[in-house]
Amino acid sequence: MTTSTVCISIAIIAYMALIIGIGIYFSKKNKNSDDFYLGGRKLGPIVTAMSAEASDMSSWLLMGLPGLAYVTGLADAGWTAIGLAIGTYINWLIVAKRLRRYSHRAGNAITLPQFFKNRFGDNKNGILGIAALAILIFFVPYTGSGFAACGKLFSTLFGVDYLPAMIVSAVIIVAYTMLGGFLAASVTDLIQSIVMTIALIIVVVFGINVAGGLDAVIENASAIPGYLSMTELGDITTKEASPYGFITIISTMAWGLGYFGMPHVLLRFMGTKDENKIKVSRRIASVWVVISMAIAIFIGIIGYAMSVKGEIPLFETSADAEKTVISIATLLSEKGIIFALLAGIILAGILACTMSTSDSQLLAASSSVSQNLMIDVFNVKMNDKQKLGVARLTVVIIAIIGVIIAWNPESSVFKIVSFAWAGFGATFGPIMLFSLFWRRTNKWGALAGMLSGLITIFVWKFLVRPIGGALDLYELLPAFIVSCIFIVVISLVTPAPSKEVTDIFDEVTAKQQPKEQAQQ
Repeated sequence: MTTSTVCISIAIIAYMALIIGIGIYFSKKNKNSDDFYLGGRKLGPIVTAMSAEASDMSSWLLMGLPGLAYVTGLADAGWTAIGLAIGTYINWLIVAKRLRRYSHRAGNAITLPQFFKNRFGDNKNGILGIAALAILIFFVPYTGSGFAACGKLFSTLFGVDYLPAMIVSAVIIVAYTMLGGFLAASVTDLIQSIVMTIALIIVVVFGINVAGGLDAVIENASAIPGYLSMTELGDITTKEASPYGFITIISTMAWGLGYFGMPHVLLRFMGTKDENKIKVSRRIASVWVVISMAIAIFIGIIGYAMSVKGEIPLFETSADAEKTVISIATLLSEKGIIFALLAGIILAGILACTMSTSDSQLLAASSSVSQNLMIDVFNVKMNDKQKLGVARLTVVIIAIIGVIIAWNPESSVFKIVSFAWAGFGATFGPIMLFSLFWRRTNKWGALAGMLSGLITIFVWKFLVRPIGGALDLYELLPAFIVSCIFIVVISLVTPAPSKEVTDIFDEVTAKQQPKEQAQQ
């Protein structure tokens, strides 16, 4: 084992030990399943902001986004980032505070499916059941993509087989999530966001230096037609540009709609301690997201310049180019002991991206099974200790399924995340907005909106989009629109919600309006 490998190993092991230690510490604070899944609503503004965004970004930030920018240049990655930045800000601005207040008032809901059930007075649990199943459908492969990212990292770095590397990574993520629950996941996410930030800065500074300076990076990028354009798509393989038109831009920016339906982000809103501090959280989160995504895209462009110079391998597909940051870190590790430790921080940053999302996904998927399906739908009777035990066991079972899905090392992190993101955005996004802002929304409209969004995602992805042309839209956009239409139409043609439901809506709205007006 070389000196650089030893140094990298020390940095990564120290990081993992810290994360597991946090899980052990918070395991003592979980007295019941409510604590395990929502932490007793005790998150401070900084933890709320950074845990929400770290769990949001996933391995996509240091693998998927740089890989996309590396192969095609600015347009695709840039418009995606712009859409996400706008979506992040609006989500914090209009959803966060009202959801925190409403989820507490509507039966003190600790999961998203519970909130929808309580919000619409659905005593038959139809909405809750569909919501829980949707979380399982999309979160399990999403979790698998995180395990796959870790496997790629360790197999590339240490030359070990992908499968054992991926499984070991999954075990570590499961360990601290199973022990510490929501509080451990949130605090580790804060630490992980810091590690991710440090990693981004190190990669940019080192990459520019190795590529020959900023001028060399721009020169190499400019040599590819359309590579630095926001209205053309570059291609480093064919050296040709293709149009990136208005419809494609709108479709790509539709990524931002996904935020309104992301359970692992929305749970941070529900778990914050003081709703009046959400404004602080919003500012921190929005600034961090914009800067981190901009740097990630720039890393992809820097990586291409380094490849041209022969410093790292030349990647031809976005799936292969997801290893750009790993390759840069490996090169850095060869420069000496100090640099090897810095490389370890970079690689720990990739782990941080992955872990910060996987832990939140595991908790959300686990809650949909143990809390929403077993207890709420099937009325399985358990005491607090049994509920906590089942919650932890469910985390393990779902992780095993995620490992099976991640078995194929050729799977693209970006593609898996893209589909799961669309699924959550269309299934939960519209109904979240309507539940918070339209008094007339009823349980039938909510159910129709979720089902239509869920079905449209699959139909558009696998049947309509392959037709191409004007129909080649990111499936989230048409599915989101279809869901909104169904919510409005079905709510209007079916009986109005009960007085009990509308009274709670009026109470929440009445308390919210004076504060909203004061902020404007």
